[in-house]
Amino acid sequence: MKYPRFLIADNTESDFMYVIHTEYPRFILNINNDELEFWESFDDDEMKGEYETLVKEAFDFYDQEIEKYDE
Repeated sequence: MKYPRFLIADNTESDFMYVIHTEYPRFILNINNDELEFWESFDDDEMKGEYETLVKEAFDFYDQEIEKYDE
């Protein structure tokens, strides 16, 4: 099975919303407080600036998906 690149998740115990990136480097981003946790370790030089782009894409994905619900 091929997973989507990004997934949205929530937690019923809190009001936090998350975006999960399912490709390397996998991470979970807390939309409410911008907390970011990578599930893999990698060399900072290897990913130089790439993860910043991924985080921006995660926020963009979230905004686009939520906009669909508002319609």
